[in-house]
Amino acid sequence: MTRPLAIEAPVALEFNGIGYAVLMATPTDLGDLAYGFALSERLIDDAGDIAEVDAHRTARGTVLRVTLRPGLAARVADRVRHRVSDSSCGLCGIENLEQALRPLPRIAAPWQGDRAAVFHALERFREHQPLHRTTGAVHGAALCDAEGGIRLVREDVGRHNAFDKLIGAMLRLDTAWEGGFALLSSRCSYELVEKAVLAGCPMLATISAPTSLAVERAAAAGLPLTVLARPDAVLATR
Repeated sequence: MTRPLAIEAPVALEFNGIGYAVLMATPTDLGDLAYGFALSERLIDDAGDIAEVDAHRTARGTVLRVTLRPGLAARVADRVRHRVSDSSCGLCGIENLEQALRPLPRIAAPWQGDRAAVFHALERFREHQPLHRTTGAVHGAALCDAEGGIRLVREDVGRHNAFDKLIGAMLRLDTAWEGGFALLSSRCSYELVEKAVLAGCPMLATISAPTSLAVERAAAAGLPLTVLARPDAVLATR
């Protein structure tokens, strides 16, 4: 018996010609990844801040060359990372540790929906994850409407990348949350909470448990969490 393997490859991001980060990612929907990553890093405020994304494929991986609109170069300079070790946490090598936990905005319109919507989304989640069905080795991030209908999904070997791809796709398609929520097939880490807040997500639901810092950051921003999401039970925080 054979089974396809999930592709994991280096994806380097350059902003205005400056090397910024190297991610280990699934090389699909890379334009979405560039947009979502840029928003999560606070390099842009909306889709109009990106002039161009050029994907340059090499034998060793892909280089995403992102051109920002004039006036945003200072943001890149302020946040350029000098990585000193390999890590998926995204913190290693940041010279100014104060940047690790920068203040977050408050969620303007927190989710007011019912947990039945989460159960409904969970029932349909797997059928919207073709890569996971064939490989069993990738994460999914879904945009769900207020009733739990799944509107958009992105997948990646990395949970952070999957969410960035979803956020980036929403930016590029000019798609709003419209009272819905995000459903992620992962634990609830503080980085995912921050991505959700910066994207204006009304509520974040995850399959697995949260970390202490994720709960603290979500509470500070007024982001409702629904964690340990199962077909018949969830744990909610407000």
